[in-house]
Amino acid sequence: MATKTKAAPVSRKKKYTAKELKEFKALIMKKLEKAKEEYELFKGNISGLDDHGTDDTSPTFKVLEEGSEVLSKEENAQLAVRQKKFIGHLENALLRIQNGTYGICRETGRLISKERLKAVPHATLSIEAKMAQ
Repeated sequence: MATKTKAAPVSRKKKYTAKELKEFKALIMKKLEKAKEEYELFKGNISGLDDHGTDDTSPTFKVLEEGSEVLSKEENAQLAVRQKKFIGHLENALLRIQNGTYGICRETGRLISKERLKAVPHATLSIEAKMAQ
């Protein structure tokens, strides 16, 4: 006798509930706080505030250290720029929560899956839309 499997219901929701949005907001706030801490760390490394300098070491070591320091500052600058962009994406996600458009794919107009938003809370595209790009 063949068994009939029931298909999973397709969600017809247009928006996430207030409770769900509150959960997403908490997740975003946590990520935002961590991102800002990391951004400040990168900025500190660039400006030399966290400098563990070589002022009292031999001249030969100092030349090698200065070359490494320039590279490190460039890397930190790139990381800081990237982190600042990430912070902007998270802040925009908070704005979308406020204006009621959070979790809606900007290409398809359908809800982005909860799983995707938990992994990438600032996502504006569903997996399908992202794959189509």
